[in-house]
Amino acid sequence: MLLTLRAHGFPSARPLHLSKSQLRPVRTMASPALMANMQRAMQTVYGDFGSLPSIQASSWTPPPAADGHRGRYLWTDAFGVLNFITFYKETREQRYLFLAARLISTVHDVLGRERDGRSRLPGATEANPVAGGLRIGKEQEDGEDGDGQYHHYLTLWMFALNRMALASQDQVYNDLAISLAQTIHPAFVYDRQSARPRMYWKVSMDLSKPLVTSEGNLDPIDGYVIYKLLQRTDGTDVLQDEIDDYRKILQTKWRRYASDDPLDLGMTLWTVQWLQEEEWAKELTNKAFTCLSAVWDDGYFDSPSRHRLPFREFGTCLGIQCHDFAEWQDRARRLILFWEEHGKVPEPPPEHISDKLTPITCVMYAAALYPGAFRQGYL
Repeated sequence: MLLTLRAHGFPSARPLHLSKSQLRPVRTMASPALMANMQRAMQTVYGDFGSLPSIQASSWTPPPAADGHRGRYLWTDAFGVLNFITFYKETREQRYLFLAARLISTVHDVLGRERDGRSRLPGATEANPVAGGLRIGKEQEDGEDGDGQYHHYLTLWMFALNRMALASQDQVYNDLAISLAQTIHPAFVYDRQSARPRMYWKVSMDLSKPLVTSEGNLDPIDGYVIYKLLQRTDGTDVLQDEIDDYRKILQTKWRRYASDDPLDLGMTLWTVQWLQEEEWAKELTNKAFTCLSAVWDDGYFDSPSRHRLPFREFGTCLGIQCHDFAEWQDRARRLILFWEEHGKVPEPPPEHISDKLTPITCVMYAAALYPGAFRQGYL
């Protein structure tokens, strides 16, 4: 596989350093029906890749999505990469690794550049396209919902690169993730010498200034967990200073955790699964399920579909399915079925394909159906 990747212009490989926790197997397999629905949803976003030969997959260009600047949106494409990795693991067809690699390259080429596409973001180079961070991919340049960089999008992309390193056995993807981690950390984390550093929610496209000065509920937790995963794979202490910063914030953050946001709760459950050997992660898991119980009991998931966004609830289902609790697994399946019956997925009606929420809805539905690469031990 590595020789084939290199032959098609992919980065050269060096050995991975895998910890025992990364080698723990998850002995599950997606059913053909699940795989078919996942593929239908993904093809809504990325075109008809189902019968693409490997030789064509190695030069594939992802089609522009209905949402995202120049057709790319970092959160959506991170899910896309991870779903392609799941397809590869389930089928062992190398075309899916080529598709993941091509999507990664395209994201770096679009979101790692200025909005006009003429130059890389400050600090980035052709050899290191993430050394300036990665833009969100917002359609609007300025304003409250304008483009910039989000910490939680960037850590999700780092995770996708890390999983690609494991799937392809090519360390260079983890190297890119580490470079991205080192680049963005000083822009988001400040008062680093204090007992309790602080974080910004959103910064400018060039990482030079904060755009939203409040601190995200999950940002320091994501940072601590994902940076530890990258460092474990690298086998060194390359990110230890950054991890120590996040740890200081985490020590106070998780104890006050509370949320009634289905997506926030789901992504919390996804994040904490990776460090269940640490006591705070076990306790935060219990807190998140307690909060989710309250949301469920309050009837949120019984409210009319027009008042809800399916992609947010697919995030809930993804997080639930990273934990082996039968009652909650059943609730997740019922929630997914609800949106299938309302015609939102796996293949939206033709008149809805251009809806700007279709890409994020479809990729998160696919991940909720079968978390695969999102689960500890899967790779």
